[in-house]
This record gives sequence, structure tokens and C-alpha cells, in this order.
Amino acid sequence: MTKNQKIALGCGGAGCLGLIVVVIGVVVVMFLLPARQGRQFNINFSTNRNSNSDSNANLNANTESNANSSNTSTPSSVADMSDDDKHRLYQAASMTGDPEMLRRVSVKLDLMNSDFTPSNRYLGFIRDHVSWALRNGEFISSLDTKEKAAAYVNEHFPE
Repeated sequence: MTKNQKIALGCGGAGCLGLIVVVIGVVVVMFLLPARQGRQFNINFSTNRNSNSDSNANLNANTESNANSSNTSTPSSVADMSDDDKHRLYQAASMTGDPEMLRRVSVKLDLMNSDFTPSNRYLGFIRDHVSWALRNGEFISSLDTKEKAAAYVNEHFPE
């Protein structure tokens, strides 16, 4: 390999690395800068449920037993929840894979309006949630199954 080939290879690698850094920077700026007026988002949720079995009987029994147990750590309303608790609840709901549960939690946290359109708080919460998630990897990894995530939501969701 000649000296010129080595230089060309080095410059090409540095250019590629520079492009990657620029792309990462643009993505970070998009999520961390305040939302500009005039942005429009279209979020659609769709569910299709057709169940002919009684597989949810045990889940419903567990949910009822959790609701009847005396758990003093469950807040009685969203107003009583800390920001950390709100982020935990939202994260768990999103990890269940159940759009209906995520929708219920989002409405309760005032991130969505009753007609399931994003509220004024949605973008700010999601921006904060990204940085929260980076700091709370241990909690996120503790919800390693959809069942654990659903159990967390059922236990900590203020009705």
C-alpha cells in the first residue's frame, strides 16, 4: 500500500466518522431543544381484539387482588405522584405492548386529551422522559417481560 493510498484511506475514515457525529448531533438537538410552534404530529393508535379463550381470567383475578390489597405506596391520584413515579408508570405502560393500557395511562397523566390527541404537556414530557430513561436503565431492565410491566402498571396506576 502506497503512502497516498494510506492517506486516502485515513481521510475517508475521518470523513465517515465526522458524518456520524453530525447525524448524532442533529438527533440530540431535535429531542432536547424546545418544540417550535407550528409542529404538527399525527399519532394513531389502533387495536384489534378478538379473544375466544378465557386466558385473561387469572390476570383479572391478579388485578382485583392487587386493587384490594392495602398498598400504601400507591398514590390516590396523579397529583400525588412524583415526576419519577409518572415516568416509571409511563415507561411500564409502554413496555406492556398494550396500546389500550398506554392510552389509559397517557390520558391519566394528562399527556393525551380524552379524544386521544396529544395534550400540551406531551412533547415536554417525552423530552424529559428520554433523559429520565437514560438515568434509569436499572428500573427499565427490571421490567424485562410484558407481564412484569403490566403488573407494575396495575399496582401503581391511580384509579
